[in-house]
Amino acid sequence: MQHRIYVKNEQDKESYTPAMRSYIQAAIRDTLSYEEFEDNCEISVTLTDNENIKKLNAQYRNKDAETDVLSFPLLDGEYTDADMIDGYLPLGDIVISLEKAREQANALGHNINVEVAFLCVHSTLHLLGYDHETSEEDEKEMFDRQEQIMKRFRQG
Repeated sequence: MQHRIYVKNEQDKESYTPAMRSYIQAAIRDTLSYEEFEDNCEISVTLTDNENIKKLNAQYRNKDAETDVLSFPLLDGEYTDADMIDGYLPLGDIVISLEKAREQANALGHNINVEVAFLCVHSTLHLLGYDHETSEEDEKEMFDRQEQIMKRFRQG
């Protein structure tokens, strides 16, 4: 299986480095591996700032506030070969505010790359159909998975 992970930096307030790109790609690949997702797939990651993610959050979620990450799944549950494009299944898009990631990393006392990796794990789980906002049980399941993936990520 192959995973195409595209990263686009559309902000200039935080430094975007090759190391961050590696963290993003590794976190997404680790999540797909943990979930035993075996099809070739594509995921797009866009790095933005607080102002732009606030606009997206208002437009798509009717929440007039900054957030750290937004997920835009392209599939709803089951998929078939007809959903494949040139042999790859487009799972969706991830948008991360690097400004918000920096704030959270500072508050938690870790590196921004670790925070961005965590946001990628969280968002990739959303692209795979997990939703922590549907019930307490769903929240626990998703957050437990997140924790296990991040534990493996930090060890790897």
